Amino acid sequence: MLERLAFAALDEQRLARRWRNFFRLAWLLALVVLGGVILSRNAPSSDPSTPHTAMVEIRGEIDAGGESSAEMVVSAMRGAMEDKGSRALVLVIDSPGGSPVQAGIINDEITRLRALHNKPVYAVVEDTCASAAYYVAAAADRIFVDKASVVGSIGVLMDGFGFTGLMEKIGVERRLMTAGSNKGFLDPFSPQTESQRAYAQTMLDQIHQQFIGVVRKGRGDRLKETPEMFSGLFWTGQQAVEMGLADGFGTLDHVAREVVKTEDVVDYTRRINFAERLARRFGSAVGEGAVKAIRGAPALR
Repeated sequence: MLERLAFAALDEQRLARRWRNFFRLAWLLALVVLGGVILSRNAPSSDPSTPHTAMVEIRGEIDAGGESSAEMVVSAMRGAMEDKGSRALVLVIDSPGGSPVQAGIINDEITRLRALHNKPVYAVVEDTCASAAYYVAAAADRIFVDKASVVGSIGVLMDGFGFTGLMEKIGVERRLMTAGSNKGFLDPFSPQTESQRAYAQTMLDQIHQQFIGVVRKGRGDRLKETPEMFSGLFWTGQQAVEMGLADGFGTLDHVAREVVKTEDVVDYTRRINFAERLARRFGSAVGEGAVKAIRGAPALR
């Protein structure tokens, strides 16, 4: 009896294992099919050999790891401008900003591609085009907005928190060991010296001047400069047109139809598909585990 029960248990385990393997294969097949569908959606929506208006979206934060990174946007712009059927490139922007480095790379590439292919580049703002997003838009030949769009925020910030006073009150001691007098610079649990604060401010001022230079170069005589223009304030689309930060009102369809004179719009935007997201999340988990494993060791950051 015990022998029969043991064999029956083994048979159940084998059956359960087979079903688990079956479901795993089914999920894998579903992921492959879903990835193929998403990739097909990322392809241009019509025959690119015919005359069309090329479109690339810039949505959300402009950072190195997202869909609005310089890598993704520049790749999409190159494909759009190199296509013989495209008559112009329209950047559809809805972004609060992000990295000045990523925005600078995109800005430079817009200038290069426009000169190389002799095709105009237009920016169409939906809800928001602020900070690094406007850094990108400034390179366009013309900027179109909605009357209620949020435009501007031409400034630079570096934010963080300081907990030194709280730590003193609750009796917590910060034990930070560094080699180099400024290696703990911006550590939120250590006091900030006046020289460190001044150094950070110098960096911010320099990047701010770079931003201002890009806007002046891109907008030229259209700018109606005021003391507040480069203060970090933002304005409605209507105000932006009055100040010369934008050229007029219009949507993607309006620009394709009335400005480019080619109503057919082809989307060249590159998007991160499901498989790529899964791989990135897996890589992040592995990296986090490695950091935990070596925590406490000296590091060059």
